[in-house]
This record gives sequence, C-alpha cells and structure tokens, in this order.
Amino acid sequence: MTNTNNLNWMVYGANGYTGELIAREAVRQGLKPILAGRNQAKVAELAQELGLEFRAFGLDEVTQISKQLEGLHLVMHCAGPFSSTSKPMMQACINAGAHYLDITGEISVFELSQSLDAQAQKANIVLCPGVGFDVIPTDCVAAALKEALPDATHLALGFDSKTGLSPGTAKTSTEGMADGGKVRKDGKIITVPLAHHVRQIDFGDGQKSAMSVPWGDVATAFYTTGIANIEVFVPASPKVIFGAKMLNSLRPLLKLQVMQKMMKSIIGKSVVGPNAELRAKLPTYVWGEARNAQGHVKTARIQTENAYSLTVNGALTVVRYLLDQKVKGGTYTPAKLMGYQLVTQIKGSGALIVT
Repeated sequence: MTNTNNLNWMVYGANGYTGELIAREAVRQGLKPILAGRNQAKVAELAQELGLEFRAFGLDEVTQISKQLEGLHLVMHCAGPFSSTSKPMMQACINAGAHYLDITGEISVFELSQSLDAQAQKANIVLCPGVGFDVIPTDCVAAALKEALPDATHLALGFDSKTGLSPGTAKTSTEGMADGGKVRKDGKIITVPLAHHVRQIDFGDGQKSAMSVPWGDVATAFYTTGIANIEVFVPASPKVIFGAKMLNSLRPLLKLQVMQKMMKSIIGKSVVGPNAELRAKLPTYVWGEARNAQGHVKTARIQTENAYSLTVNGALTVVRYLLDQKVKGGTYTPAKLMGYQLVTQIKGSGALIVT
C-alpha cells in the first residue's frame, strides 16, 4: 500500500459543476489533487481558494496533453461532453502512464475504452470510465445479479432519481436524444426508437411506469456480466413517454450541428446543477432484474444518496483505491475493478439486496 499524499493526481474539468464538487470533497478528505481545465481564470480561482496547484490546457492535441500529465499517477476526468473529450485524454493517459477515470455515462466512451484495453495493458494503466452515478450503482447491481443467477440471458437495470441535471449532463443528453434509444441484443448494441419499451417497475419506491433509455450500462453491463441482452429503464409519466416517442420523428433535426449548438447554448444559460440542500433531500433507488432461459428471475435493489453526491463520493472511492493499490493494467468497469460491494462502500448507500 502506498501513501496517497505522495502521489500526484489531477482533476481535469475542475471548474465544471461536478468537477468542482469532487475537488472540494477531495480537499475535505485530506487529498491534494492538481486542478486543471481549459478556463485558466476559473481553475486558478478555485485552486487558490482550496490551496492547490493548478494547470490550464485544452484537449486539442494529444502530445501536448501528454506533457501536462507527465509524472501523474492518475487523472480524474470531469470535462464533458465525453464523446468529444475522452479520446484525447485516454490516449494522453496511456502515453503518460497515468490511470484514467471519468464520470461519463456515454455508451460510445465505454466502447472506446474497451477498444484500448491492449494499449492500457501495455502501458500498465487502468482505464475505468463511469466511476460516478453513471455507472457505479447499476454496474454493481448487474454484477450481483450475475452472481445470483450465473446462467442469466437477459438483464434489465434502472434507477429512480429526482435529482436535476447539471449543465454538462443536460448537454450530453441532447446528443443522446439525436442518437435514439440503445439496447444490447444477442451481444450487440443496436439502435431502437426512444422509449421503445414501456413497463411497470418497483425501483424501491413503489410501482411506477418506466421507459427504456440509452444508458451507459447497455455497454458496461455486458463487460461486467457477459449477459447478452441488456436494457435500462427510468420512471416516466405518460406525458414524458409520449414526448419521447414523438421525438423519434425529429431525430434527423436533432442531429444537425446548428440545432445541437442552439440547444447547448440555451442549456448553458439556463441550467444550474442542484444545490447541496436539494441534493441532501433526494435519495436514489436502483433496481435490476436478471432472467435465464428457464424463466427464473432474480431481482436486486439498493437505495443510495442522490446522483451527484454519489458521483462525488464514488469517484473519490475509486481514486483512493487506485492511489493505494497496485492494479494490473487494462480496461475495467467499476464492478470489475472493485467488486459489486463497491456501491455499498459509498457514503449514503444502503444494503444491496438480491431476492
């Protein structure tokens, strides 16, 4: 075991909503990350307040990023949309020999990390995207269900959270709507209409109508469990389900660059992440269901703190693990890296119950 204070690590995107929360909590826990981001003024202001070192650089050129990461043990990447920022940062981490973590929920990023597994092994670094609410709790539920029903052929996951969106998450969602729904069928990720599957689910807070969504577990749960058929659900009112179905006809428009730019501009000016008081009031209910070819079913549930608080505490739990432990290089999901009890180790989580 190493001394975490002797290893340099970085929070990139520290001036963003979630990045700042992670930076502040890290300091509260006695950690001293280097803060970094593209906006020098904002990063410098936060670093001065917290008494931390800072660096300012963009993510346009892998060689230059790699130089900024030299000597680092780990990068906690918090600057989205990760569909644009993850590839250069992952490659720079491989070049610099630094572990890579992020808080994405984007399917394309998880697939990218899997394609870089051999490079990560050769560099002896860990690539583990999704160490926040996306996808720690659902990934751990998936792993627990696989243990409970080893021959499962179908996996459904979901969560019930009333936490509002941060600007970064809202912007990422606009990209996701344009790409349509996603499920994994017979081992392959396929595109389906938005809200293509509607069912009743008790996530842990009573029976609710729910619709399928293109959540990151469509990618990650396959690598965690090997289960070939996967879909993810969230609660939705009939009005929301109707709206999602109507969006299917507008998807070609949503893909237009000018439309994406306009929507993200509106989000940047109008969306503010939930404050500490609101986050404290909003627990999250996480659910999963595995089924085998004979029709046997196992169900798992866990209650956690709100999505953003879990992201902060989950990310730092994984950071501490990689600062303390020697781990074989390669691409991991959170549950593959630390086991499905990871979610129960995070502040605010209850027991993970499988029935």
